[in-house]
Amino acid sequence: MSLTLTSVHRYPVKSCRGESVHELLVEPWGLAGDRRWMLVDEVGAAITAREVNRLVLIHPAITPDGLVVSGPDLPELTVSTPDPGAQIPVNLWESHLTAAPAGPEADAWFSKAMGRTARLVHLDDPTRRPTSPDFSEPGDRVSLADGYPLLLATEESLAALNDVVLANATDAREPLPMTRFRPNVVVAGAEAWAEDDWRRIRIGGATFRAVKGCARCVLTTIDPETGLREKEPIASLARVRRWDGKTWFGINLVPDHADVTIRVGDELEVLDAVPAGGGPIRP
Repeated sequence: MSLTLTSVHRYPVKSCRGESVHELLVEPWGLAGDRRWMLVDEVGAAITAREVNRLVLIHPAITPDGLVVSGPDLPELTVSTPDPGAQIPVNLWESHLTAAPAGPEADAWFSKAMGRTARLVHLDDPTRRPTSPDFSEPGDRVSLADGYPLLLATEESLAALNDVVLANATDAREPLPMTRFRPNVVVAGAEAWAEDDWRRIRIGGATFRAVKGCARCVLTTIDPETGLREKEPIASLARVRRWDGKTWFGINLVPDHADVTIRVGDELEVLDAVPAGGGPIRP
């Protein structure tokens, strides 16, 4: 069985559109540039596309000095990386930390794009945010991803899920694209759902621990091209991928050997696995 890295993705601003790239540096807290920016409300709480679906229509692109962002019916905006000497308190799930505010021009642009008051912040130092201790080690860190540095998905698992989606569709529809699931790395060559069983893998020269399956939420039901919500893929995942009252797709990874660049076409080697059939890693 030959396993190959077929695509690499980063998401510069949490919940906004991602960038597909040929190669990226693996850092201890995730891929370079992945989810280092986030939108927060007046009290510093994270705002995601779960609440504001139209965030998926905003397209940020990383530049040497910060970001360029574009969105429907808005002029393009250039955002400079803010001074890390100015920090405000922010919180994301159970994490309470600080981040640097991008400034009033960026805040006004995103507030107009979202239809609500928002502030754009930048995480200058990801070492401030530990991962969940329940599924990782004390020194593990993560940027502003939901919980862990990287998310891996396989093309075969998506194809198996789409078989269920299309079989149960009541009208003509297209297969779901991988963009619904917002992975960082996509792999081909495995049996569907084989990733459930992986515990340590190597991609190119980087090694990773598989620490937890990914329980999927309503974010996957938002069409990334229109911002509209529907029942899929949660409805179909509930038929075939339901454990402990949750639906699962993909696995969360923590780098063990970082500061290595991975590239599309790299081989994936499974270094450690458990017997098949147990489902995703979960509490």
